[in-house]
Amino acid sequence: MFTVAIIGRPNVGKSTLFNRLVGKKLALVDDRPGVTRDRREGEARLGDLTFKIIDTAGLEEGDAASLPGRMRAQTEMAIEHADAIFFLFDSRTGLTPDDRVFANLVRRAGKPLILIANKAEGRAGEAGAVEGYDLGLGEPTPLSAEHGDGFASLYAALREALPAETEVPDDQVEAETRIVLGEDQDGSELDVTKPLRVAIIGRPNAGKSTLLNRLLGENRLLTGPEPGLTRDTIGIDFEWRGRKVKMFDTAGLRRRAKVDDKLEKLAGADALRAAKFAEVVVLLLDATIPFEKQDLTLADLVEREGRALVIGLNKWDLIEAKGSKLSELRESAIRLLPQVKGAPVVPLAGETGEGVEKLMEAVVRAHETWNKRISTARLNRWLEGALEQTPPPAVSGRRIKIRYMTQLRARPPYFIIFGNQLDALPASYERFLVNGLRQAFDLPGVPIRVSKKTSDNPYQHRKARQR
Repeated sequence: MFTVAIIGRPNVGKSTLFNRLVGKKLALVDDRPGVTRDRREGEARLGDLTFKIIDTAGLEEGDAASLPGRMRAQTEMAIEHADAIFFLFDSRTGLTPDDRVFANLVRRAGKPLILIANKAEGRAGEAGAVEGYDLGLGEPTPLSAEHGDGFASLYAALREALPAETEVPDDQVEAETRIVLGEDQDGSELDVTKPLRVAIIGRPNAGKSTLLNRLLGENRLLTGPEPGLTRDTIGIDFEWRGRKVKMFDTAGLRRRAKVDDKLEKLAGADALRAAKFAEVVVLLLDATIPFEKQDLTLADLVEREGRALVIGLNKWDLIEAKGSKLSELRESAIRLLPQVKGAPVVPLAGETGEGVEKLMEAVVRAHETWNKRISTARLNRWLEGALEQTPPPAVSGRRIKIRYMTQLRARPPYFIIFGNQLDALPASYERFLVNGLRQAFDLPGVPIRVSKKTSDNPYQHRKARQR
């Protein structure tokens, strides 16, 4: 059994990753730096791999006799005994001088190393992950140890770093487990034991508080400090049809008189805070004046944060000619929000409760879609047909070659395509692929991420052996 040591400065999420891999809370986790002071060891599982994992104290500079110095000595000993190193940095705060100092330490160790950009959930985290290239330790692997995102990428990186130790017999290659799914088996990262995290956002007059009161089943106006002042987003727990739900209040979106310019900034900041906590975001519109500029701004914010979107049309009881109006608004949603094409549009009336159950049903379905995983085999069967129907264009007389694709993670669905000259792939062709994925695999209303990587087909040698 091979050994991997988790290394990094304090409070970058080492113990959270350790607990996630061993499946038990063996290490203390706290927001305060330096909680872990001794090495902890456990048996980790990642896909079909089993290995020893070592959780180390946070690397800090200090005299050898000091506590930080002794903690560092323990860490250096773990590096010495490890076959590979997981080096973590916090992609939200970015690189620090300590990260750079200790990157030099692990580089000198000469061990196979996987650079992990932890806390990479949301666009801010994804952007911060790119900073990892500055350490000169290779390509960063984006991960959210807390939310369980990115472990398929970590699996692939570990297999690449330790090819001999992680070699799987040919008869087991297709029987991938847990995170890396079987060739013809779709799957999900959905965990129904955890509360479904939902945020309701919208313009001040959309009726968010009324809808929340209806969902909670009590007349409970969600109040806090004066509207417009900065405060933490508040989570409220309740159950819907036996399913635990945590609803996030965005009361700060209420209107203040004559501050229209500031309102948009405050609304955006509060909605962004709620979206970071949530998995599914309900964008509540006033059906009598839908799709205002601020509505579209908020929808774009939800997409950029990578959350599933459900559109609620409140005050539906005030609408006449409901059938034709609903068709019109659904067409408007498709036209104005192509980045989340197919997002469910649900009419409701918070005052009377009409449509509220259908809204929650749409939320649950959107959450399932957001967690969906497509098998590599199905993806490439679809890709083969798409390429045959509409090949990529030629660039400077040479045709762009797309070899294969795979899904790296869900929450939201994130795909990577491999081939030649992909940097020249037009944005229009990327949109063609995204729209095709959305339609072929039933992914309405969720952001779809696609990245490109120039590479040979790693399955080519395997096929050759099988001939």
